[in-house]
Amino acid sequence: TALNAFESELGAQPPLGFFDPLGMLDDADQDRFDRLRYVEIKHGRIAQLAFLGQIVTRAGIHLDGNIDYAGHSFDSYPNGLAAINGPDAIPGAGFGQIFAFIGALELGVMKDIEGTGNEFVGDFRNGTIDFGW
Repeated sequence: TALNAFESELGAQPPLGFFDPLGMLDDADQDRFDRLRYVEIKHGRIAQLAFLGQIVTRAGIHLDGNIDYAGHSFDSYPNGLAAINGPDAIPGAGFGQIFAFIGALELGVMKDIEGTGNEFVGDFRNGTIDFGW
């Protein structure tokens, strides 16, 4: 089958081998596989950062200072979904800024640029940071 082409990829292990329950890679080539692997790694990193953000803010750790010129402090806003929807939620303009910042990171920073010394799919160092791996 077409899935046998990906049996040697990282993550394929016994007893299941290469596991594709939704059939997203039926009749797929290596480029399609690499694109899905890239997106999986990127979204996994975003989910890890979101979880870490929840843990840190719920532990009571907030940035010092004010979030705006009106004098609202960072810890004056609630945690979790209440920060988006509710009586004490972040104002719409603030949420728009967060959304625009994430979009700028997605379009300008978190890219896998060819020819910059990337060693694996999802290597976003792009030749600028070398941790000596």
